[in-house]
Amino acid sequence: MAAQTSAKSLLHLSSSSSSSSCPCFGTSKQSNLIKFRKTQVGFEPRGLTQHTKPIKVETLSLSYKSGKRLVVEERKKRWEVKCTAEGIERGVLMGRRGREEAAAAAKVLVPERFKVVALMACVMCLCNADRVVMSVAIVPLATKFGWSNSFLGIVQSSFLWGYIFSSVVGGALIDKYGGKRVLATGVALWSLATLLTPWAANHSTTSLLAIRAFFGLAEGVALPAMGIILSRWFPNHERASAVGISMAGFHLGNVAGLLLTPIMLSSIGITGPFILFASLGLLWLSTWTQVTNDPQESQLISKSELRLIQDGKTDSPVSNGKFPPIQLLLSKLPTWAIILANITNNWGYFVLLSWMPVYFKTVFNVNLKQAAWFSAVPWGTMALSGYVAGATSDYLIKAGVNLTLVRKIMQSIGFIGPGVSLLCLNFVNTPVHASVFITIALSLSSFSQAGFLLNIQDIAPQYAGLLHGISNSFGTLAAIVSTIGTGYFVQWLGSFQAFLTVTAGLYFMSTVFWNLFATGERVF
Repeated sequence: MAAQTSAKSLLHLSSSSSSSSCPCFGTSKQSNLIKFRKTQVGFEPRGLTQHTKPIKVETLSLSYKSGKRLVVEERKKRWEVKCTAEGIERGVLMGRRGREEAAAAAKVLVPERFKVVALMACVMCLCNADRVVMSVAIVPLATKFGWSNSFLGIVQSSFLWGYIFSSVVGGALIDKYGGKRVLATGVALWSLATLLTPWAANHSTTSLLAIRAFFGLAEGVALPAMGIILSRWFPNHERASAVGISMAGFHLGNVAGLLLTPIMLSSIGITGPFILFASLGLLWLSTWTQVTNDPQESQLISKSELRLIQDGKTDSPVSNGKFPPIQLLLSKLPTWAIILANITNNWGYFVLLSWMPVYFKTVFNVNLKQAAWFSAVPWGTMALSGYVAGATSDYLIKAGVNLTLVRKIMQSIGFIGPGVSLLCLNFVNTPVHASVFITIALSLSSFSQAGFLLNIQDIAPQYAGLLHGISNSFGTLAAIVSTIGTGYFVQWLGSFQAFLTVTAGLYFMSTVFWNLFATGERVF
């Protein structure tokens, strides 16, 4: 009886507190109890549980033996268990959905086109680093085998012998099959050639020249593939910045090659730098499999990013599978403006790329490691200025400046600046001053990336790969002449200055031709 009385008192107290805290309850105990049950079972479970503590089923079972009341409490128990299970399940589902949404948000934070340009910058870095290794390693090789300065020019240019043939064919293959597979094949082959270079040098000079020509044959597809892939993955108002980032990687390859090669040569030997960069090329290949030729083929790109890319394009180049007419491409003056610009750019670029370490060693008598540092600084600043040029070009296009005018402004800066800087080298007396003017020359020359290099896609989007290959072949021929010619100038005249003056004159002449005949409108 005492236990029963205390239980009733407890129930009465709970009912009273419920009625005081919730105005919907009546004053009688029976109505309070009934309304309490209804509220718990279905009417207001959330609101009530916030104000009242749950009544334990065991306590009521001990206090009341009535069958009806036991049934009510059992139903309430089952309802509480069911709600708890549903709540747990709902929480699990919401957690899974939350994780999926978080993962989707994380993907949006890094757009797919940014991943593409990052991989492109990395492979362009390797492309140029593999070239520069030989420019540094040739100094100890020349000492070991007794090569003359004129033969050094032949060895340096042997890379270009294969490069000149692969540009046209590689560009046409890229137009037909896309840049992904062609570029991957090129990277695999030039990494193999890099690995075999030390063996070829020890075997014979003929083997060395052959393997360097094969190396150039494989690398000839890199720049045309870059232009095609980026033009498909980026809207027009972002294309110059994308090319600037990729070419920044290209120029940083010079820095990596010039700084790491002397260290590897002194610590490991001739084979060290060649093994390192060949291995990095094979590593890059393992990450390239996720990239597609076109953003529409990608399963990773978001709908919003795809829409942004498509809305930012003014043309839709579609290949018909036929080999494009070369005679038609060569019949237009804007094509020849691009070709002459490529000739001039490659002439000056390869003179500085191939001969800069030798220049500092011959003219200023600095050792190999110091020459590498003096040579690396200009390429590092060129990487930064290339991005600045691209961003500036995109800004002008967004501001509504005529595309032809933008291309002419960028190209004029890219040629007049280096021409003046090379002339100033005739008056320097220290390696520091020489490095300053070479830095200015290379930094300003990167503005031509937003000039003739992008103009290829402007005038012939359907045949951009082939046109890039044709202009690159002419440019490669000029690079061969300039690289070999520098060696003979140094051997016969004992000076770099005369040849640099000729190069400056070529820069000025090409600027005039470009501003007369270049256009930003579609020609083909």
